[in-house]
Amino acid sequence: MSSELPFEKPLAELRKKIDELKHFGAEKQIDFTDEIGRLEERYKQLEDELYGGMSAAQIMHMARHHQRPTTLDYIPLVFTDFVELHGDRVFADDLAIVGGLAKLNGVPVTVVGHQRGKDTKDNIQRFFGSPHPEGFRKALRFMKQANKFGRPIITFIDTKGAYPGNTAEERNQSEAIARNLLEMAIFGVPIICVVIGEGGSGGALALGVGNRVLMLENAIYSAISPNGAASILWKDASKADEAAEAMKITAKDLLEFEIIEGIIPEPQGGAHRDKEIQAEAIKEALWRHLQELLKLTPDELREDRYRKFRKVGKFGTVELE
Repeated sequence: MSSELPFEKPLAELRKKIDELKHFGAEKQIDFTDEIGRLEERYKQLEDELYGGMSAAQIMHMARHHQRPTTLDYIPLVFTDFVELHGDRVFADDLAIVGGLAKLNGVPVTVVGHQRGKDTKDNIQRFFGSPHPEGFRKALRFMKQANKFGRPIITFIDTKGAYPGNTAEERNQSEAIARNLLEMAIFGVPIICVVIGEGGSGGALALGVGNRVLMLENAIYSAISPNGAASILWKDASKADEAAEAMKITAKDLLEFEIIEGIIPEPQGGAHRDKEIQAEAIKEALWRHLQELLKLTPDELREDRYRKFRKVGKFGTVELE
């Protein structure tokens, strides 16, 4: 296992022992078949235990794994005939947002998503996946074009949040995010949003107003990042794991709250273990939901989207003694 997370180390150590035993047996021509079989059985048992009962904090670290597939990893595996578009036609081409035209099983669609970097240099160019206002305006330009020509919109959400620096504020970050929320709410085409990694704060919501919001099994989605919440609650960002446990940010939690419509399963150990299998699962889910939405009229799509977000949040009353 490469680049394992801290909680995965027992699994990595056991795999190392199995590989060493296989190598030693082959080198000395000794039959360790029974011993290897028992260790493989133990490995499978430990794997099921680790990945079957991950805590919210462990899922958070899985969602942030540096090898986790990004929007540009999934696009060629899920879609065909992709043509990338650039720029917001106002200020610049923000590389933290990517998108363009594509086909899903032959149906023309517009794809937009956050894009993290693959290494330090790439991350700096892409602002670690945190868009400036021009990134959100770039996404909106693509989505307006899709609405004009009747193409369904598919978004991939994967950001800790919008870029928080002075340069973003000078170019009106909050207006750019609010504009996306407004415009996406009234588009007359199907919109499907998929949280593929971390969906944080307004930076995620700016691509998240859809008829269907789906999440990968080990993704997270929250109004503020666990680090940000820890900074506010305990004045200590290092307590992000504690915040994650309290915030109900996992796909299972959000499905129970009816904030999302579905969970897309991941390969054992996370999406980065086999991005081809993961992409196939994403494609299947997108196609299933898109077929349902294509039957609706523009007015029905808007009403469907309105009802979805109108029901978010439940209220109760208590009697005061």
